[in-house]
Amino acid sequence: MATINDVCRAAGVSKATVSRVINGTGQVKQSTREKVEAVMAQLNYRPSSLAQALASQSANSIGLVISDFTGGYFGSLLKQASVSAEQMGKQLLFADGHNNAEDELSAVHSLVEKKCDIIILYSRKLSCEQIVALSRSITIPIVTVGRLVPQEAGFSISFDQANAVKKAGGHLIELGHKQLSYIGPKPSTPTATLRLQGFHQLVEQYAHQGVTGKVCLSPFGFMESYQATKAYLESGDCFGTAIVAAADDIAIGCIKALREQGIKVPQDISVVSIDNDPCSPFVEPPLTTIDIPIKSITERAMEVAKQLIEKGIIPKPEVYSGDLIIRESAIKHLP
Repeated sequence: MATINDVCRAAGVSKATVSRVINGTGQVKQSTREKVEAVMAQLNYRPSSLAQALASQSANSIGLVISDFTGGYFGSLLKQASVSAEQMGKQLLFADGHNNAEDELSAVHSLVEKKCDIIILYSRKLSCEQIVALSRSITIPIVTVGRLVPQEAGFSISFDQANAVKKAGGHLIELGHKQLSYIGPKPSTPTATLRLQGFHQLVEQYAHQGVTGKVCLSPFGFMESYQATKAYLESGDCFGTAIVAAADDIAIGCIKALREQGIKVPQDISVVSIDNDPCSPFVEPPLTTIDIPIKSITERAMEVAKQLIEKGIIPKPEVYSGDLIIRESAIKHLP
């Protein structure tokens, strides 16, 4: 593999001259620049990205902070971010927020130290106020994904979480269900809070039609929801005729617990959920769910990141909604 010394010898110039050509800094004669570039191409010389970062104060990279790396949702986000970064000619650097606010802040600052051009932030734990303060404290722009934040914090692109629950529950009401239950996590994160709020808003909206709603708390996760559903049933409570699950993994764990108690889905109780996880068409029964267009959201976030790097223009915040994917886990209720 060719080194900068090989380029210097072949072109008959100093290291400083080659460095200026690589980084586009300082004054170099056009004829000298062309000669150095021709030698670099001939030797297939690839400059060190670290050396370029030190010289230009930029690592030609995009930083991505994710609060949690588990689940298909985050896998899709990572995959699209990687594809988009490659198309932009940028390196993609990851940092794990470990699902708590302090580590999310540390992750952002670690990427600042690596001289990223911009940071894509998917935060579960930071408040809007903390994101605004963070944006003011660093010189690198932030693009917030999954959360609607004040424009002073930079560009944000989010998913309408409350509307997703209302759309899923509305489908059950259209099927004739009036006794609804919601199973999902306590409102300790923005996503969990908005989804629970959406359920309460739905029940309130249709209360005049006799719609009622119960809440069964369960963390995200297959095992967690399986155990929460078992405990709920063993306590003597019932879910009514239909369940809105806060996520597909919650729905899958819940259905397993129901089945073990002899409760069939959808014959005895209908279930709808949110996410459209890749596994949702393959469980039994296939899940009726709300699709979160995470690929489109991530692709758009990366497009805006590119615009910010090149032009510094911050667009207005954007909110995406999801489509109802009807499968086999919810059917018409016959009184």
